[in-house]
Amino acid sequence: MASNPALAKLNFVLIPLLSASRIIPMVDIAKFLAQRGVTVTLVLTPLNAAPFTAVIDRAIGSGLLIRVLELQFPAKEAGLPEGCESLNLLPSMAFVRNFYNATDMLQNEAENLLEEMKPKPSCIISDTLIAWTADTADKFQIPRILFDGMSCFSQVCLHNLYIMKDQNKIPDSGSFVIPDLPDRIEVTKAQLPAAFHPGTISIQDIRDKIRAAETRSYGVVINTFEELEQRYVDNFRKRKDGRVWCIGPLSLSNNDDQDKAQRGNKASFHKEESLTKWLDSWPSESVVYACLGSLGRIPVVQFVELALGLEASGYPFILVIKAGEGQEPIEDWISKNGFEERNKRKRGLLIRGWAPQVLILSHPAIGGFLTHCGWNSTLEGISAGVPMITWPLLSEQFLNERFIVHVLKTGVSVGCQEVVHFGEEGKFEAQVSKEEVTKAIKTVMDKEKEGKESRKRARELGEMAKRVVESAGSSYLTLELLIKEIKEFQLNKSA
Repeated sequence: MASNPALAKLNFVLIPLLSASRIIPMVDIAKFLAQRGVTVTLVLTPLNAAPFTAVIDRAIGSGLLIRVLELQFPAKEAGLPEGCESLNLLPSMAFVRNFYNATDMLQNEAENLLEEMKPKPSCIISDTLIAWTADTADKFQIPRILFDGMSCFSQVCLHNLYIMKDQNKIPDSGSFVIPDLPDRIEVTKAQLPAAFHPGTISIQDIRDKIRAAETRSYGVVINTFEELEQRYVDNFRKRKDGRVWCIGPLSLSNNDDQDKAQRGNKASFHKEESLTKWLDSWPSESVVYACLGSLGRIPVVQFVELALGLEASGYPFILVIKAGEGQEPIEDWISKNGFEERNKRKRGLLIRGWAPQVLILSHPAIGGFLTHCGWNSTLEGISAGVPMITWPLLSEQFLNERFIVHVLKTGVSVGCQEVVHFGEEGKFEAQVSKEEVTKAIKTVMDKEKEGKESRKRARELGEMAKRVVESAGSSYLTLELLIKEIKEFQLNKSA
């Protein structure tokens, strides 16, 4: 609650990249900040703001100083279809350059609105992929703090990989060890993000612009907690002159079931089907929840192996299926094979489109999480104390898999070997067989032998995650330090 007028005069302006997986943690940051009494302004477009209206309105109703500033997204001017305001809505990845151009066009309108804003902006927390916010922060003479949704582990791995790349030391084939890390982390070039292993759509010039803007940032906020990856936090902090604030797990800003259910979008499952009731019907830690994220896609041949592997495991399961363009072959297979009907009678629940992931993971019936290893999902699984079945698809997800399996030791890999870049899913056959899916699930779900230790460790990490965001926890105190630093910056500026 805002009881301190001096804090309420601080205005944190949050500018997320327009993509579900980037907006969700920013809304969580907004809630955490506003709970400390500062004013928070979220910069979105109407279409991207709509899914968060209920959650934000509830926060405002409870006395939090959160405002949403809506910009008109120039889809048409950038050559995008009307209403295409998010990375998730691109008809194909051939439009990714248009999307970044449209994002750049938001700068003038954003700056005009910041000019009139009261209280005046105290700092900008910007998605690292929005390079123009570096110029905006300079113009308003305020700190630009980056948020890019990765762990400190991945940040350190990527830093060392860039050094290897500059020295031409990344082998084209075979596995290699990433140097100068506290743990032995082995990868192949084919498992690295597009900056090291490009796809057919080249946006290297955009990446270069983003990296150049990164060097001008004041600091970084990270969705993690110190106790989870202390050695990597220390390493990353050294390179950022100490200005690294670990304030996660951000998903724990959602305390009640309503917030959990409405976090990100309206959940899409049959109205007559009560998700909680379905989960309540299963014993503790018996259900596998499978979701491969909001952006990644898999071809129908790979979906078939995933679906049949889940079915063959013998465990009840929830499987999240993407909705929209490109999903027809998958829906066709589900229908012709009778997969949904067959499993509905027994133990399988299919959710199309958006799933209330935090709500599902926090249910006692969930015993394993089959995940694409996006960092949001990874940390949500960690916070819920659930062991993971890892299936990385793209970006830095193979690094996150190594962290889960080799550092935390709370998961088992399905054995995926290669990044599938956006828009290139059709080039791939199935990388993972149904037998591999079944084997990984059984290993994680086994409470007696192989899965026992990872389950115990996952539970301990889940308890730790909840403690760090409570009063006197490490993430709670770190957020206090961030607010204090911005307050001092403002005082020095006006002195």
